[in-house]
Amino acid sequence: MKTLILGATGGIGQALTRAFNASGEQLFLSGRNSSILRELAQETGAEYSEADLSRELEVKALLEEVGQLDTLIYAAGAVSSSPLSDLESDAAERIWNANYWGAVWTLKHGLPRLAADGKVYLLGAYPELVTVRGMSQYAASKAALAGLAKIAALERKNTVTLVLPPAVNTPLWAGMGGKAPKNALEPDVVAHKILEDALSSAYSAELRI
Repeated sequence: MKTLILGATGGIGQALTRAFNASGEQLFLSGRNSSILRELAQETGAEYSEADLSRELEVKALLEEVGQLDTLIYAAGAVSSSPLSDLESDAAERIWNANYWGAVWTLKHGLPRLAADGKVYLLGAYPELVTVRGMSQYAASKAALAGLAKIAALERKNTVTLVLPPAVNTPLWAGMGGKAPKNALEPDVVAHKILEDALSSAYSAELRI
């Protein structure tokens, strides 16, 4: 099977890359960190390409390069912590581009290239985990992503799944100005749950981990 992982250089993205590679999947990777992207490609033999996911034409070109897919995983994301009174437009735009708009363009251009029995996974967040001070744009963008996933699941039945992990020990916590909770899951736990679901013939609109 052919799998595209967007956001492959993040904590969960790297774990997904290694988990799917270990299961023998043919991989195509994209991510923001070019050095990590190259290292992952060398480690796994995956094809890769850099793309600005906020730009529709770049996402379209990436999906055209990848071709037909069996599994599409959107694991890209961004976060910052700031009270609304201090919110900067650049920070808000960066968060929305990574957490929402990139997913929109990925679905638009990725679903037509998905196999009939293919699956799409969008990495979301439990609302109660992000409803905290300073996280307005992250919480709002993840809520928008959840709505997007529901509509996409109606338009392409038995295909699009919103993944809802608990707290995960990734570098994103540094962007929130803190550390991951002691009970946070490691990224590889999330990755293997997604892999298990991808290999299953069953379908659910939500995957709660």
